[in-house]
Amino acid sequence: MPFCAHRCGYCDFTVVAGKDHQAGDFLLALEIELASLGQPREVQTLFIGGGTPTHLPVSHLDRLLTLATSWFPCATEHEFSVEANPAGLDAEKIDVLAAHGVNRVSLGVQSFDPAVLKTLERDHDAQQVEAAAALLSQRIPNFSLDLIFGVPGQSLALWRETLARAVALGPMHISTYGLTFEKGTAFWNRRAKGLLNQAPDDLERDMYAAAMDELPQYRFEQYELSNFAKTGFHCRHNETYWAALPYYGFGPGAARYLNGRRETNHRSFSTWLTRVLSGKSPVADVDELSPADRARETLIVGLRRTAGVDCAEFRATSGFDLDEVAGAAIARHCTSGLLERTATGIRLTREGRFLADSVIVDCL
Repeated sequence: MPFCAHRCGYCDFTVVAGKDHQAGDFLLALEIELASLGQPREVQTLFIGGGTPTHLPVSHLDRLLTLATSWFPCATEHEFSVEANPAGLDAEKIDVLAAHGVNRVSLGVQSFDPAVLKTLERDHDAQQVEAAAALLSQRIPNFSLDLIFGVPGQSLALWRETLARAVALGPMHISTYGLTFEKGTAFWNRRAKGLLNQAPDDLERDMYAAAMDELPQYRFEQYELSNFAKTGFHCRHNETYWAALPYYGFGPGAARYLNGRRETNHRSFSTWLTRVLSGKSPVADVDELSPADRARETLIVGLRRTAGVDCAEFRATSGFDLDEVAGAAIARHCTSGLLERTATGIRLTREGRFLADSVIVDCL
């Protein structure tokens, strides 16, 4: 769901701002695209991301949720997540979410500090975060908070305060992301012109370490590189990705992965909309993965999980042994201390989590 009040300078997602008048056309196109399923498909997890799904007015939000659940009825023990922004998330919208079976909300907090929020170009303040969390606690208590570290001007002490304030709101899940400068974003251009300075690597490392050290003290288990949760509250939807299992995807920029075939829709909202409304396919890219490529992908996404990759499960899923796929890289990183062998498989060490990207790329 691509609509947002505005595009933040660091955002690289499929987002449109100032086009709320096209929400009706979006919902019509989404209905057409979903109809390509032919018949409803029961799912274990359903996730509506953005953009900001809750930016829609109540009537459009209700229609979006009706469409989603009509084509993807949820199994009894389901997880239904919706992303939300603290600004504009009121009791009426939360009631609509709950009425449609939404039982998990991911709240884009990023920070509580006015200066950091200004740098990130966020449109909310700490009071709105606290108000949204209080409302969710009453209606949808399984909520997650997204936080960003490594923001220019953000100190380690301020980051630790951010973690403490987040915990105090009572979430079941916390995600911590290092700020990235993606090509094509306003932040990328500002950095190139010297108008924005990236945080030093050592500081970012210390901030990530602080999250890994401090959140477990409040019973938040780190189960993936960027994600911490109370027992029983892992994000089941994202775990589908990290297990390299199949999933559907609809809307501009959405990806789906079925039977080893990955399809990605056009990222341009206007292109996606025009193509769907004119009866054309919204797909921009198709990637048919060979069995070996599927095995490598299973390995690299599995390494994101702190539990790592189980040898027996990997072979059952991919048809390959781990050492067939990346034996040399695994041995090298076990020697360097970035990977370790467990009783059942391999996983990143604590030190390896700081350098996960380089380990994962090497395994390709």
